[in-house]
Amino acid sequence: MYYVFNLAPNQTPSTDEYFLRKLLNLKGDDGFEMNQVLVSLWYIMGLWPLVYSMLLLPTGRSSKSKIPVWPFLVLSCFGGAYGLLPYFVLWRPPPPPVEESELGKWPLNFLESKLTAGIHIMSLDFTLLSAFAPFWVYNDMTARKWFDKGSWLLPISLVPLLGPALYLVLRPSLSEMPVSLGSTSSEQK
Repeated sequence: MYYVFNLAPNQTPSTDEYFLRKLLNLKGDDGFEMNQVLVSLWYIMGLWPLVYSMLLLPTGRSSKSKIPVWPFLVLSCFGGAYGLLPYFVLWRPPPPPVEESELGKWPLNFLESKLTAGIHIMSLDFTLLSAFAPFWVYNDMTARKWFDKGSWLLPISLVPLLGPALYLVLRPSLSEMPVSLGSTSSEQK
């Protein structure tokens, strides 16, 4: 729509209004004859909503969203494809029909669907753990005051599992770190 209102070639609003009046036959014979190809295209564009109505009303029902198609078809009478695009985005195809032979395999299908869900959840888990690991590597580096020597390991920690594992192998142990005296002095008072 941005293109339609801002980027499409345009002359003036009065010229657009004049052409629209001529195309709708609201302007009498003033000596100007419209390009016949443009007039033909105008009439053909008026047929598209009819064609899409015949295609979408019987078979274009969305399976999950239950959004009716008729408001978008009415919009397409005025806005063409721009009236139908939101419906095309929201439309979900209906599920394929279930055959009788598949009904006998329901225990296997049930286990397969749970397995697929488990794989999906495991993949999300892996992605989240890989995404958060560099933060915790940085946090550990800062706590050990090892950032100046081990900062080159931070970009490597972006490599899932291997990066943080390499950091764990190379980081200094906590026993090598100097102990802070601030907490012990407050306990003595």
